[in-house]
Amino acid sequence: MGTIKQGVLGGFSGKVGTVIGSHWKGINYMRGIPQHVHNPRTEGQVNQRTKFAVALHFLQPLNDFLRTGFKLYAKKQLPFNAAKAYTLANAITGTSPLDYAIDQSKVLVSRGRLPLPDYTEADTGPADFEVNFHWSNNSGLGSAQATDKALLVLFNFGKAEVLSITAGNPRSAERQQMFAPEQWQGDDVYAYIGFISEDGKQVSNSKYLGICEIP
Repeated sequence: MGTIKQGVLGGFSGKVGTVIGSHWKGINYMRGIPQHVHNPRTEGQVNQRTKFAVALHFLQPLNDFLRTGFKLYAKKQLPFNAAKAYTLANAITGTSPLDYAIDQSKVLVSRGRLPLPDYTEADTGPADFEVNFHWSNNSGLGSAQATDKALLVLFNFGKAEVLSITAGNPRSAERQQMFAPEQWQGDDVYAYIGFISEDGKQVSNSKYLGICEIP
């Protein structure tokens, strides 16, 4: 029970309902009683924690690239956290904790308003470890410029390794060649493409180009 010592307008000490009154160095203050979670493992909490873990596991190898891909979209948060929030909201599939997975086709590794080319593709070349990115030159469409640089990602999810380029060939070049590490031979990798303006002030959404098997 709380005790009022200075009339109805004064401070009080003790507990009244869900409020605790106290006095410290001449200052009267009140604080709420902490609310205890009776069941910290409700179905909703388990689902959210599992989704969080799935998104984190997928995005962690991409962290270095996301510093460029999401740097302009992140507001008052780290680029990685902005990418994680997008992934949680848009790229988790499944209906229960055991079924949750990432839909890699819905993941964005870069986010912004710079236009993407209409045509984009990734395929393997004749040489060992060779992957080629192709795109159309849509310079002049909106804010797209011939000098925009390609953002390229090869993501070996099985090995949790990423090969990326954050200032690749210009949009006008329409292609870029990459060579995967020798230890990736025979592995399936996810390919993504995006673009960043030459001054780094504009970024496009990325586009998922599918799976490439490293020759």
